[in-house]
Amino acid sequence: MSSNTPAPIQKFIDATNKGDRLSFLSAFAEDAVLTDWGRTFAGRERIAEWDRTDNIGVRSHLAVVRIAHTGDICRAEVRVSGQGFNGTGTMTFHLAGGLIARLEIS
Repeated sequence: MSSNTPAPIQKFIDATNKGDRLSFLSAFAEDAVLTDWGRTFAGRERIAEWDRTDNIGVRSHLAVVRIAHTGDICRAEVRVSGQGFNGTGTMTFHLAGGLIARLEIS
C-alpha cells in the first residue's frame, strides 16, 4: 500500500484488482453513494450492481497515477484497464469512519 493512499481507498483498489467483491463492498459505508459520470448508486446493494456491470464484473484493473487529499476528501487520478472503460479518470473519495462514504467518478 502506498503510504499516501488512505486504507479504505487502497482496499477499494486492491479488491477491484483481485476481483474480490466482498472486500470491495466492505470498503463502503452502508449508506454510501457512488456517482459514475452522472449515474448514481446509493447504498451497498446498488453499489454492488455497479460493481457487477462496471467494475469487477468487467475485470477492471486500477492503478493510481497520483493522489492528493485534504482532510477526508481524496482525489485520485487512476488508470483503468479491463473489458470495460479503458483510460484515465478521476475518482474523488469522501471518507468517514474509516470507510468510503461517497465516490464520484469523472
